[in-house]
Amino acid sequence: MVKMQHSVEPTPEAQYHPFVIRRLYIHNFRCLENFTLPISGHSSVLLIGKNGSGKTTVGLALEIFQKIARGTNRVGELVKPKDLARGRADVPMRFEIELELGGQIYEYVIAFEFPEGFKELRVFDEKLAVDGKPVYTRAGAQVALTRAGAEKEANFRIDWHLVALPIVQEQSAKDPIAIFKQSLSRMLILRPIPSLILGDSEQETLKPNLQVTDFGAWFSAVTVHYPAAYAKIDTYLKQVMPDLNDIQNPEFGPDSRRLFVQFSSEQGSLKLPFEDLSDGEKCFMICALVLAANSAYGPLLCFWDEPDNYLAISEVGHFVLALRKAFQSGGQFIATSHNDEAIPRFSDESTLLLHRKSHLEPTLVRPVSELKTNGDLVSTLIRGDLEP
Repeated sequence: MVKMQHSVEPTPEAQYHPFVIRRLYIHNFRCLENFTLPISGHSSVLLIGKNGSGKTTVGLALEIFQKIARGTNRVGELVKPKDLARGRADVPMRFEIELELGGQIYEYVIAFEFPEGFKELRVFDEKLAVDGKPVYTRAGAQVALTRAGAEKEANFRIDWHLVALPIVQEQSAKDPIAIFKQSLSRMLILRPIPSLILGDSEQETLKPNLQVTDFGAWFSAVTVHYPAAYAKIDTYLKQVMPDLNDIQNPEFGPDSRRLFVQFSSEQGSLKLPFEDLSDGEKCFMICALVLAANSAYGPLLCFWDEPDNYLAISEVGHFVLALRKAFQSGGQFIATSHNDEAIPRFSDESTLLLHRKSHLEPTLVRPVSELKTNGDLVSTLIRGDLEP
C-alpha cells in the first residue's frame, strides 16, 4: 500500500468554516492605492480592464494573505521594496481583509514600512479582531495578545521583519486564530500553467499551488478524504468530455501515484497519462476539482486569473457558467478576463472595471452597472470607450 505524505492540515476533521469576503482594502501596493474591491454581497465577480490595470495585482494581494495563513512569516518573502507604488517609501503598504466566517466578522490588518537605509520592509502594524474585539494587536515589534475568559493580556516582542499571525500559538482548533488561518489558507488562488502539470504525486494536499503543478496531490487528497467528491468530478467532466470513462490514480513506485484518464466510444478505448491531455483538457480537470472542493470542504474563495485561457471559444461560456453556478450556494468566485465570450456570462452588477489612464496613476474600480456602456458591454470594451 502506498504511504502518501501529507501536507499541512489535509484531513476533513480539521476545524474549518465557510467564509466570504466583506471588504478587501489595499494601499500603496503596485498600482493599487486607497483601493477597495466592491465584492460584498456577490457570490461571483469578474474583473475586466486593459493590461496593466491591476486585475492580477488583486490576486497577488490575496496571495499575500494566503501565504501568511499558510505559515510564511518573513516579510521579505511576502513583499519587496519594488512593490511600493511608484517607489513611495514614505507611506506604509497596507492590506486589510474583512471576512464573514462562521457567523462572525473577522478583520485582519497588516501594514509594512520601508525605513530609510533598510534593505527589506518591516511590519508597521498588525491586527486580528473578531466582531470588533481584538484577538491581538501589534505596533512595530510589540504584540499585545488578548484571550477570552479569565486570562490576562500577554505582551511580547518579535522581530520587526516577522509577521505575528503564523507565530502566535493557538490554544485549540476552536481558537479564533486557528479558525482564521485554516480558513484563509484554503483559498484557491489559481494561475495554472497546464504544460507543467504532469499528474504525478508523492503527497496529498487540499491547498494547491498557484500553477496547480501539484494537481495529482490535490486530486489524491480530495478523492481520499471526500470520496463522494468523485461523483461531482465525473459528472462535470462527462458534460465537457462525453467520451470520458474513468480517471485512475494507481500506485506508481513505492511512494507515489500517477493519474491516467480513460476514454471510450464505439470505436474502442484509450488510456492516456494525465500529462498527455491538452492544455484545455487539463483546465477542465482543474475546474472539476474546484467544483468538487467547494462542495466537499468549502464553501471556499476562488480567485482564478483568466480561467478562459487555453479554451476554445465554444467552451468558454459553459466553463464560466459552471463555476458561477457552483459558488451561488456558498463561497465566492473571482475571475479576470479579456474574453468576449466570458464577459457576457456575468451581470453588470458583478462585473468590475479596473482602469488607470497611465502608469503614473493608481487604479480605479467601479461596477459596470454604474457606467455608460453606449450599447452592449463587449462592443464598448472593443472600442475602448469605457472608463470609471
